[in-house]
Formats: sequence, structure tokens, C-alpha cells
Amino acid sequence: MTAPRRPRTQALSTLAVHAGEESHDSDTPVVTPIVQSASYVQEVGTAEGLRYPRYGNAPNAELVQRRLAALEKAEAGIVLASGMAATACALLALLRPGDHLVACRWIYGGTMRLLTQEFTALGIEVTLADPLETRAWRKRLRKETRAIFLESPVNPTCRVLDLKPISRIAQEEGVALVVDSTFASPVNFRPLEHGADVVIHSATKYLNGHHDMVGGAVLGTASYIEEVRQKMMLWGGSPDPFACWLLERGLKTLEVRVTRQNANALRIAQWCGDRKEVRVVHYPGLPSHPDHEIAQAQMSGFGGMLALELAGSGRAADRFIRKLRLIRHAPSLGGVDSLVSEPRHNSHAHLTAEERARLGIPDGFLRLSIGIEDADDLIADIEQALR
Repeated sequence: MTAPRRPRTQALSTLAVHAGEESHDSDTPVVTPIVQSASYVQEVGTAEGLRYPRYGNAPNAELVQRRLAALEKAEAGIVLASGMAATACALLALLRPGDHLVACRWIYGGTMRLLTQEFTALGIEVTLADPLETRAWRKRLRKETRAIFLESPVNPTCRVLDLKPISRIAQEEGVALVVDSTFASPVNFRPLEHGADVVIHSATKYLNGHHDMVGGAVLGTASYIEEVRQKMMLWGGSPDPFACWLLERGLKTLEVRVTRQNANALRIAQWCGDRKEVRVVHYPGLPSHPDHEIAQAQMSGFGGMLALELAGSGRAADRFIRKLRLIRHAPSLGGVDSLVSEPRHNSHAHLTAEERARLGIPDGFLRLSIGIEDADDLIADIEQALR
């Protein structure tokens, strides 16, 4: 008698729609209901099974957490009220006063302020590493180091870091490697498969994909996620049921959306590369990008994010943004609508022009989040704005 065939591992597009579901019994709703309750009846005589939304165990939260864990190939996951809440609780679950964190110098401006202002005030030492420096990561480790933190791809410069050597160092030294993978989404990059221990997302971006909720997510081992949950409960960073419902709804089209955004962004980056008004195009899908080979080896797609440096500096950027008709000027990213933002006036406004330039963000630098519109229409909008 032949053994039964094992079902193949479900594809990411299928997991995005169905992972974490329970029954398909008759009369059950196809669309997950919103359980909009702040309190649940508790069983008498026991603390087991206590359900309370601040604990991250309301029905809508539990479903979307299972789905995200399946997408990232993690043991467990937790959803929080924002990407910053996710970053803060993820790192506070690893670090205590007196501990040391090594962080990449190329990170989102809000995260930089969290690490260098708030964490240091809590007695956590933070050292920034320049990835371009030889042996940058190993040279900054100390006996008190507990974690390495980085983004890849990097916001807003679209640099891509090679996780292989960094994860090897982290494993050899017994420190946790924490990766913010917001720019990639699980469609393009799954850090746990490349040696990371923890993955963070701003769920506001690609995971939701519709610019209509704010949230964050942390993925890792079940024991570690329980530590993050305890931090979230005490610091009050849990999401409401409707936000979890919006996130679950957005995840269903994640693979379709991101695949289209990848294709659109590549076309637009190639087109912009031939324009005299554009001094530099930052997109890892272009052979001219300094991390193109790393992105090819490590990522499943090059992403929907790109950056332009316009000839004419800040004045040219202002003029370009004002002339856009289809692409909107807004600070978020990863949704179905294409957006443009200028880091000097939002995420990096707290830095001087010289400090921004040292990070690769000179005046005239624009970050574009490419949506799912027709690529020719987006190119036409960019062309008329450049003229």
C-alpha cells in the first residue's frame, strides 16, 4: 500500500488569504467578522483563557497574528498599534539597562530618535555602525551587546544589506539579529530565512496596503513573542479590533499588490534613469545600484520603493512635487496609491542639510512609493512634472 501524498507547502499568495483560519463549516462567514468588544466574559475560578484586547488576544488580533507568522515562516507573531510601537517593544524585550545595542547608521529617522534619545535615557547604550566600513559590525560589539538592529531595504535610500555575514557574526557572538523588513514585505524578503532572529514591520505600509490603518508587527520564536506581548501590555501598544480587521483584509491581496508594485517600480526606475533632470535613481533592481547583486541573491523581488535625486536640488524637488497630478505628496508608503515624500521635510527634518547629505539624502532627494496604477500613467505624470 502506497503512503498518502503529503500536501505541498502552500504558496505565499494562498497563505496571505487563508493562513490562520479555523473552520470552513457551513454557515460560517467567508469574511472574518469584526469582534468590536473591549471586554469578554471570564470563566469563574481560573485565570486561564482570560481574553482582553490590551493583551493582544482578541479574536481579530489572534487571526491576523497567525497569518503574519505563516507569511514570515515564524513560530509566532504579535500585532501592535504602530510600527514604532513594534520597534520599541521588540527591542525592549531584548534589552535591559546596562545592555548595549549595535544599530545600523542607515535607519528611519523616527527609529534613530527612539534609539539615540529614548533608549539611552533608559540606560541602554547604542552604537551606530556604518555598513560601508570594513568589519563595522564586529568592531562595535562588546561583552554587553545583546542585539544588532538594521533595516533592509533601507528607508529612504533603498540600500540593501547582505544579511549572511551579519547573521554569522550574531550567531557566533550569541546576540539577536533584529531586522525591520517594512520596505520588502514577506513577498520580497523573509529575514528569518537568512539568519535573522526577529522581524519587524510597520503594518501600516505594505501589509495593509490601503493607507487606512496604523499598525506594527513583530515575528519570532513563541517564547520571545510572549516577552514582546508583556511589554505591549504594560506600555499600552495594542491595536483595536477594527485595525486588525483592516490589516487582515489588506493581507489577502498582499502578493498581488506587491508583484504589481515591483513591476511598476522597475519600469519607472529604468525610465527615470534616462532623464537629464534626474541626477541619480536609487532602485536595487537597476544594475547601477551599489547593492544590485545582493538584492538579486537575497530578495524575491526588488520592491515598490525608489528614490530620485533631482538636478536642481531642493527647488527642483519642490517644483516637481507641486506639478504632480496623479502621484500624491504624503509621508507614508506601500499602498495601492502612488505617493511621493521629501525626507528633508518629514522623517529627517530634525537633521541639518549636512547631516542628511552624509546619510545619502541630499536636498533634491525624493522617495517614491509606487502603487498599482498603470505604469504608463505614472510615467506620464512624472514626465510632465519634470518638464
